Amino acid sequence: MKTQIDEVNRNIYDIKNKDEYDYKIKKGLTPEIIEEISKQKGDPEWMRVFRLKALEVYNTLEMPSWGPDLSELDMSEIATYVRPKTKLNSSWDDVPEDIKNTFDKLGIPEAEKTSLAGVGAQYDSEVVYHSMKEDLIKQGVIYTDMETAVREYPDLVKKHFMKCVPVHDHKFVALHGAVWSGGSFVYVPKNVKVDIPLQSYFRLNSPESGQFEHTLIIVEDGASLHFIEGCSAPKYNKVNLHAGCVELYVKDNAYLRYSTIENWSKNMLNLNTKKAIVGRNAKMDWVSGSFGSKISMLYPMSILNGDGSKTEFTGISFAGKGQNLDNGFKVVHNAQNTSSVVNAKSISKNGGICTYRSSVKINENAKNSKCTVSCESLMLDDFSRSDTIPTNEIKTENTEFSHEAKIGKISDKTIFYLMSRGLSEEDAKAMIVRGFAYPISKELPVEYAVEMNNLINLELEGAIG
Repeated sequence: MKTQIDEVNRNIYDIKNKDEYDYKIKKGLTPEIIEEISKQKGDPEWMRVFRLKALEVYNTLEMPSWGPDLSELDMSEIATYVRPKTKLNSSWDDVPEDIKNTFDKLGIPEAEKTSLAGVGAQYDSEVVYHSMKEDLIKQGVIYTDMETAVREYPDLVKKHFMKCVPVHDHKFVALHGAVWSGGSFVYVPKNVKVDIPLQSYFRLNSPESGQFEHTLIIVEDGASLHFIEGCSAPKYNKVNLHAGCVELYVKDNAYLRYSTIENWSKNMLNLNTKKAIVGRNAKMDWVSGSFGSKISMLYPMSILNGDGSKTEFTGISFAGKGQNLDNGFKVVHNAQNTSSVVNAKSISKNGGICTYRSSVKINENAKNSKCTVSCESLMLDDFSRSDTIPTNEIKTENTEFSHEAKIGKISDKTIFYLMSRGLSEEDAKAMIVRGFAYPISKELPVEYAVEMNNLINLELEGAIG
């Protein structure tokens, strides 16, 4: 039986435009460069000071000594701010043709027409397009780029900005605090239900650069929102860096679902940080699909601070040749009657490495809490790798906790059975992989489930050679 898995054809995701920009800061990381970024962005004084203090913290913190090897990252070779040749537009017709064509091919405007209440599109370091349906504006929903939010809603931003994810968390959070640019700000007022998803799409085009968007979402008491994040970049020979930050505030009795489909190129170091603070009887759901990137270190986190708060994480990673995807989930139970459910899956092929790394903390005051962790890995050959590294800290006896991990390969018997029913070997393997991924894709809106299935098909395209 043939088992060779070829490299993915990334198709439309490897579109690359000329590296043309209005402004690109010189490479490196110095106080002078931070001052220049702040000047270029027209920061208020408090943000300029914040950036410089974050740089000081960055210089005191060590690189991670665990996980994938990050030694090839040289910040002296990374440009941390690239402004494309366009301003922020509210009409798609006003976006420059080369940028518009890229997003057209990725399906962003079409998605807006058919299934979204609002869209933001970021290209390199700046948001180039933003729109939202009129009825949401009338209800007081705010959906804009972060720079506009800093100027127009300073009190809201100051109260929440990098309070959920403080700059001392780790070195790349401090880096983000110093050089952040772009991203989305969402505010949903009390008891407002946003029934149709909002989406932001982040596209990195310029080589030897970084993208550091900041997403800040506040869902007030009794409100609800589904937010979708998409990410991609073309492949270059030099390292690109993505160190975004996502801060989510889910207030009492509120609901937030945060869905991500990432398809970074194989030269990308994806060192993103995402965290949510969840209030009383509130719920935070994460849905994550991780495709692409050379190295990924991404561990979304829910902090369950309110009695009866809940969180659920559903995620899948797919690692091929030359990829090391170190992903997982973190949860802290800080209140009574809280619950968390983790369902993580990974697929590895052609020597790809998938690691599930988790941290569960159930503190003394989190009585009657429940946590269930399930981790499944599927390897498509004999030389790929999958690891599960859980850390569990349970400080009260009045709790229910379970952890289950499964690692396996595609069964030859299953493939033989499907082939005996008329499927080709390629279709049999693809069916098994899609079935394995189904619990994740079914959690996405249909348009994004289709995108995820297409990404899986791309990964498997020509797989049996």
